[in-house]
Amino acid sequence: MEAPGGGEPYALILVVGLGDVEVLGVDDEAAGPLAVHVRTRRQPACGGCGGAVWSKGTSAVGLVDLPAFGRPVRLIWHKWRWCCPAAGCGVGSFTEVAEEIAPARAALTARAGRWATVAVGRDARPVSDVAGELGCDWHTANRAVLAWGQALLAADAERVGAVEALGLDETLFGRQGRWRTRRWCTSIVDVTGGQLLDIVLGRDAEAPIRWLLDQPEEWRDGINWGVLDLSGAYRRSFDVALPQVGQVADPFHVIRLANHSIDEMRRRT
Repeated sequence: MEAPGGGEPYALILVVGLGDVEVLGVDDEAAGPLAVHVRTRRQPACGGCGGAVWSKGTSAVGLVDLPAFGRPVRLIWHKWRWCCPAAGCGVGSFTEVAEEIAPARAALTARAGRWATVAVGRDARPVSDVAGELGCDWHTANRAVLAWGQALLAADAERVGAVEALGLDETLFGRQGRWRTRRWCTSIVDVTGGQLLDIVLGRDAEAPIRWLLDQPEEWRDGINWGVLDLSGAYRRSFDVALPQVGQVADPFHVIRLANHSIDEMRRRT
């Protein structure tokens, strides 16, 4: 089947990065996304006894895939269902797993999830923009970015280097619900290097304390200064998790407090 306007066949373009699969067909309706039907070729061994397994047919799972030819794409993965015929094996029936196609319970293919994460995290594109190009809703794209992004952070153990001065600061993250309730977060920053290390929910002491205590003790011992905005919660965070550091208030808040004190004295006078 040829691509629109000629060129490479669909089968050669749309299966790149999916592993050993065969294309069963492509539904090309002008009003909707391309729907590519695929099925893996391999037959696994039983995970319990290691013997041969029997097929119980396939079940189709629809996944958001990378756009192609300027159009959204849906990958219809016909997942094999297998069963072990061995009488003494307790495995029974199971459905195939192919991480190269998609992680378990994912709505996007693995390649689409990685692409969306790079587009949002590295290229700073809005999630709504990425979702529009994929042809899915905002929540579907954002869940994939969060899942792949958290996996990248967990795997990159060296992303937080030595820190001499650590800063805590609150940020209004957004407003939620009917009454537009303010939701706050705390930014954890390498002040000397000018690098955002992480963001935790809330502006109380508990979340920063948990984050700091989760870091290696050797890393915490290397911090000499704690920078804060005169917040009592952040003072407690440093007192509990980093008792050895010297606490420093940033100039903006010190000057603001001094100006406020002068104003109060002027009013009394």
